[in-house]
Amino acid sequence: MKFSGSQRRVYLLALALLVIAVALASAWSLWGKPDGSPGATTMPTQDVQSGQEAEPSQGGQPLQGSPEAEEAPADRQTAADSGTEAAGSGGARTSTIVYYQDNYGYLVPVMCSVPMEDGIAKATLNMMVQSVGNDMQAARLGLRTVLPENTKIDLDISNGLARIDLSREVLDMADAAAESNMVNAVVQTLTEFDSVDRVEFLIDGQKRETLTHGTPVAGQFTRGDINLESVEPTMAGASVQPVTLYFPGDSGAVIVPVTRMVHSRADVNTAVLELAKGPSNGDMLESVVPAGCGLIDVQVENGVAKLNFTSEFVNLVENSDGGRMALKALVLTCTQFDGVDSVEIYVDGRKYDATQGELGVPTFMNVADSIVYDYIQTQSAMLFDFE
Repeated sequence: MKFSGSQRRVYLLALALLVIAVALASAWSLWGKPDGSPGATTMPTQDVQSGQEAEPSQGGQPLQGSPEAEEAPADRQTAADSGTEAAGSGGARTSTIVYYQDNYGYLVPVMCSVPMEDGIAKATLNMMVQSVGNDMQAARLGLRTVLPENTKIDLDISNGLARIDLSREVLDMADAAAESNMVNAVVQTLTEFDSVDRVEFLIDGQKRETLTHGTPVAGQFTRGDINLESVEPTMAGASVQPVTLYFPGDSGAVIVPVTRMVHSRADVNTAVLELAKGPSNGDMLESVVPAGCGLIDVQVENGVAKLNFTSEFVNLVENSDGGRMALKALVLTCTQFDGVDSVEIYVDGRKYDATQGELGVPTFMNVADSIVYDYIQTQSAMLFDFE
């Protein structure tokens, strides 16, 4: 991206404000605890299906450090041991998956480190409510909260069912898109916990068929397809399969999971081919492969997916991050499938040196501390691209 002199000055001011916000957020986390109430937004409709069971995992891989919750009445849960760490005088901490949304409404899961406490599922949901503290944390990630300000949450988990009671603030959301995004984010967040496979909604203590703008909230919801792309009319009634693709977000600091319906078998070959086609809306997400780059073939040997691209792939290094996020998206897309543990890149049949061997699976697609660093680095690189 190129900037004129006046644009650079404005952008520099914005970057300075971002750095100040990061500093304030850090101070807030040290000296004050966010009140846990929070926000609204918009988004592409996500397919949360009702009545069918789904594994509480992300991208087809068990999450390392994902929040697990032991079943207990009245939302008494404990986080998984694998996601717990000592926090010195601040006490034990654990990892939990929070669902935010980006500026275009795509849901973005982020692994966050939080203080260990009973009822970690409810605490996680409270981080998604619009408030000064929560919005500041989301802004550090280049993201936004999904629940309206002052929303109160009651949660009971028993026998795999999470019954969530949301206060009447959720009846005042801007439109159906915001409502749908909120419902989807809540279901995705709760089903990250091993103790939850179904979610049931109450609104202000009462069962409802729909929210104000018509979004269904009746019955029980299970984990569905995230950020489902629009289905073409020609696919209606056709035999299609969902495949999850991972694209860098427009900020250059997060990975966004997208569900695309395909006529082919939903396997690693199809996924990489679809990924190479790029996002359905290039203004909202970044392409993984450079313009003009083609996919020659995909082979899986001994758990390694070997991706062979045409010569244009080497232009990946021209990305502001050197292509790191694109490579991460490739790995996440491939390793969601059983039998694929790592990825190797080839260009016209020759090993791509920049990969430095096999590309392993990251701990999680988005980790909060890494996002903050990457976001500032990417924005700085864009600012000082003077040519």
